Amino acid sequence: MRPGRRRRLLACVTFLLAAYALLGAGCGSTADDKGGSMFAISSPAFETGGLIPAEHATTAVPGGANTSIPYEWRNAPQGTKSYALVLIDRAPVARNWVHWIVHDIPASASSVAAGASPSGLPQGAKELANTFGRPGYGGPQPPPGTGKHPYEATAYALDVESLSLAPSATLQDLEKAMEGHVLGTASVTGNFGR
Repeated sequence: MRPGRRRRLLACVTFLLAAYALLGAGCGSTADDKGGSMFAISSPAFETGGLIPAEHATTAVPGGANTSIPYEWRNAPQGTKSYALVLIDRAPVARNWVHWIVHDIPASASSVAAGASPSGLPQGAKELANTFGRPGYGGPQPPPGTGKHPYEATAYALDVESLSLAPSATLQDLEKAMEGHVLGTASVTGNFGR
């Protein structure tokens, strides 16, 4: 191999290795320190990317009972002391409508049951106001004719037991309080339309 070609090849390999290392560090990998399974979240109510049952929609929707969606998470990163859970409608028309915020979920918990909001949450967990203006869960209520909306639930594994947030705290306050404390994130999306 000619020296010029060898230098170009070496430069390409070096660039690719550096890019891989940068992406790996920047993507917030949630594998545990032993290279184990990834932090993940799912719902027993629907398949990933599937339809959310109508009972979880608000009562303004036919068949809706505003029953909070159940979620389960697994493979928490080592050092996790609490979790936060956020449910947001990511459809452009919804403008990141917040449907549910739960924080200070104890590290011993690995799920929230269907209908857990407001009184069946793991002990110590607290709810903040949603975009409807009420604390707790507010189910899907997409405007008719806007197609299926993607409802993204994200679990945050945190290295603190409590975020010490006031009941009036917003999503922005939660995000600010979590800065520097997130050990891993996991998301799952379900769809709902009418």
